[in-house]
Amino acid sequence: MLIHKEGVSILIKLLLGLSLVCLGVFYYIPSVYTFALVISVIFFLLVLQFFRNPNRQIITPNDKKVFAPADGKVVVIEETVETEYFKDKRLQVSIFMSPLNVHVNRNPISGIVNYIKHHEGRYLVAWHPKSSSENERTTVVIENNGAEVLLRQIAGAVAKRIVNYLEEGDTVEQGRDMGFIKFGSRVDLFLPIGTEINVQIGDKVKGNRTVIANL
Repeated sequence: MLIHKEGVSILIKLLLGLSLVCLGVFYYIPSVYTFALVISVIFFLLVLQFFRNPNRQIITPNDKKVFAPADGKVVVIEETVETEYFKDKRLQVSIFMSPLNVHVNRNPISGIVNYIKHHEGRYLVAWHPKSSSENERTTVVIENNGAEVLLRQIAGAVAKRIVNYLEEGDTVEQGRDMGFIKFGSRVDLFLPIGTEINVQIGDKVKGNRTVIANL
């Protein structure tokens, strides 16, 4: 199992901390040492699986397909007004990531990064309707052959660290890592009106595997 680079230092610190706790329990409360050890191992494995980074390369990139940028459950499909960049109507598709999902975020299409901006904000639960506009978030717009797709990484009540590796002007490749959200949250996609959507609310999707839409 591959571990994402965002988790390496956290896992090392966690392993050291849990080891010290178990050592202290062994010396001072030996009667509960086995229990403490089991709980520590389970907790470490839970955090370990959160930072897993499965190898899911897109063998043949396709400019007409929008791949899922994250693992999770589709919770919103609707026509809405995007107020930050487009300032007009778009098709919104939102993917909720539970703490058990892979949290790597990937480029849904190839192209040029036309816009990127990080916003400080609140930490409403990720499925709250206002989380897209009021929570801490990072907005990225990628253009390919005249079509622009907006992706928004949104922090939630637990997730309070958004990582994004892109800069304006970057040329990005479909399927490559573009960021990470730590400990559960949501990703919104805003697509041109008329885009053919291939998923339904409630569908479980996988980054670089599920085709969200056809441009």
